[in-house]
Formats: sequence, C-alpha cells, structure tokens
Amino acid sequence: MLSYILRRIVATLPVMAIVALFVFSLLYIAPGDPAVVIAGDQASPEDVERIRQSLGLDRPFLIQFGSWVWRILHGDLGTSIFTNLPVSTMIGQRLGPTLSLMIVTLLLTIVVAVPLGVVAAWKAGSLIDRVIMGFAVFGFSLPVFVVGYMLSYIFALELEWLPVQGYTPLAQGFWPWLENLILPAVALGCVYIALIARITRATMLEVLQQDYIRTARAKGLGQGGILFVHALKNAAVPIVTVIGIGIALLIGGAVVTESVFAIPGLGRLTIDAILRRDYPVIQGIVLLFSFVYVLVNLMIDVIYTLVDPRIRY
Repeated sequence: MLSYILRRIVATLPVMAIVALFVFSLLYIAPGDPAVVIAGDQASPEDVERIRQSLGLDRPFLIQFGSWVWRILHGDLGTSIFTNLPVSTMIGQRLGPTLSLMIVTLLLTIVVAVPLGVVAAWKAGSLIDRVIMGFAVFGFSLPVFVVGYMLSYIFALELEWLPVQGYTPLAQGFWPWLENLILPAVALGCVYIALIARITRATMLEVLQQDYIRTARAKGLGQGGILFVHALKNAAVPIVTVIGIGIALLIGGAVVTESVFAIPGLGRLTIDAILRRDYPVIQGIVLLFSFVYVLVNLMIDVIYTLVDPRIRY
C-alpha cells in the first residue's frame, strides 16, 4: 500500500508542473499588456515601464517562471497589485467560507444522492424510479445561479426561514454557521446530487443482476443488507470516481454560488481579482484550486484500493 501511494504521489508531480506552467502563463494568455491594463489609460510610458519592472515582465519568460516557482516552493504566492497584501494572506482570510461551503455541500450530496440512486435501482421501472430520475435530469439541467435565486426567493424572502445571504463563522455558533450555508449548499449540490444519483443507479442496476446477489436473496438476506452492504460495496468504485470528478463542479460552482449568496470566500475573491486584473491573486487561487483537485484525485486512487483490494496499478 505504501509503495502504491508513493508511486501515485510521484505521478502527480509532472501534472502539477504542467498546471504551474499554465497558471503562470495566464499573465501572457490574457489579452493586452498586463502593465498597461494595470496602469490605466492615463498612465505615462514611464509608469507602464515601472510596473513592468515591478512585475518582472522585462525579463525572459523562463527566468520569470523559474523565479515564480522558486517563490512558491518557499510559500510565497506573490503580492496583490491593488491591496499590497500577500496573496497567501488574502487566500487564508477567504478560505474558511469556501471550505465550509464545499464540506457541507459534499456531505449533503453524498447523504442524499447515494440513497436516491440505490432506491431508484431497487425500484427500477417503477414510479419511484421515474420520479428520482426526473429530478436528476431536472437538477442537472438548471444552472447553479438559477437554483440559487429560486431558493432565496422561496425560503428566504417568502417564507423567511433562512437568511438571504452572508456568512457566519463557525466560532460564533454551529447553527448560525449552518443556517447561512443551507441554501448555498443545496443550490451548489443540485447538479452534483443529480450526477451521483444517476451513476449510482446505473452501477447498482448492473450489480443487482450478478449471481452472488441472487444467492444472497436465496439465503433469505434482508433487502437492506443486499442493497447497502453487498451491492453498494461492489458498486462503490464508479461512485467514488464520480464523487472525485465532481469536486471540479464544486470548485467551479463555488464561484457562482458565493456571488449569488454574498459569501466572502475564494469565489468572490476570484471574481474581484479578475475584474481588477490582479494577476498574482488570480494565479494564486487557480494554483490552489488545481492543487486541491489533483490532491482529491490522488485520494480517490487510494480509496480505490480500500474499496476493492484487487485494484493495484
């Protein structure tokens, strides 16, 4: 197991190197001269040149990239052009709300989606199955911001059950913290729930046709034990895979969700940095999101071996 984990970690290093190169290239992929954009229309050529020197844009690309990677390896993500604060400090200030939103959404999704998929497979072809799959198609089709505005209108403005927007730190109480995250988590999780429910149903349908399931039924094993112990365990690999892939949905959806519900997280910080062309902040956030996604996929590979010991790469 240890050697397998080490091999997977080594395999992620080239991926992170490519990601780092792409993230650094954002400064050059973006249209226009970054120094001119940052300086503004009224800036003099001397101001533009000064900004180019401060950003290191007057040096060769490979030297700039090497210097940037060296700083990152020492924990320095750069300094914001507009606030003059370290990027790592700005990310640290906004990490809590985003992490809270993603954790609540992930837990809500797994708790809801997996049982829905299992029940749909158990009742395949019935009204229950059609209702669940109809919900899955509906949830997968609606954009996150549409669901967010619908939930805000119904549960916050009309019924006044939950706050419209904002964020309360966990240190101020569990319920105030959770209360502000329920609507954003449901809005962000709709697409994710639909995806996992459909994959769970498809995988469970295949597993339920296997001989060992018929043998378990013949021995008189209860339906719950068959579904959630024998069948679900053997269907876990595709489900775990789609859960890992869906992390990308959470990362991308968090940007929109945080804007709809005014959550001061990394999503809002990303949008603010893009609007202001704050390249060091954009690079730092994209690099962080990429690292998290690669780390999650590494964890999924490790979970494979726990779910199915026959898997060894």
